[in-house]
Amino acid sequence: MADLASLLAEVRACTACADDLPLGPRPVLRADSSARVLIVGQAPGTRVHETGIPWNDRSGDRLRAWLDMDRDTFYDAGRIAIVPMGFCYPGRDPRGGDNPPRPECAPLWHERLLAALPALRLTLLVGMHAQAHYLGSRRRATLTETVRAWPSYGPQYLPLPHPSWRNTAWLNRNPWFEAELLPDLRRRVREAIN
Repeated sequence: MADLASLLAEVRACTACADDLPLGPRPVLRADSSARVLIVGQAPGTRVHETGIPWNDRSGDRLRAWLDMDRDTFYDAGRIAIVPMGFCYPGRDPRGGDNPPRPECAPLWHERLLAALPALRLTLLVGMHAQAHYLGSRRRATLTETVRAWPSYGPQYLPLPHPSWRNTAWLNRNPWFEAELLPDLRRRVREAIN
């Protein structure tokens, strides 16, 4: 645990891309060596940047609803590790939404963090950036195709769309997500953390 604690302190002190961050560096993540589920998202939004609590926004509310999980369980680092692709708020995209995660974070930190999480049983890949990084050539041509093929990535990975309100239309166009994937997601997470 001491090694993970020092690694987390090192990550939280990171300033590798400080010059490119509109609100400055504030790496946001949670992990404990006993965590059994890893959630890999994109990057913090402004509210998460302000509070320092991952998924502490409407997207997090929707993600917890997908998981059928209360906040106490979700934020129990001994069960759930949260390591985004980019640890700091990347700024606004002029076309709408936030910029993609900074490209420096995952190569700098993910391999070392995963090595310090030996109890992991399941990794949730939330959004296309996490899927691209972790699935590589196994990823399908589109996010929809990748998420639709979720059984082929088990038991290690389960790809999900981002739970942003911006994806409500996607959810409406893809009723199989709620009918088929969510029950499997909930079952697999329950089995992993209990």
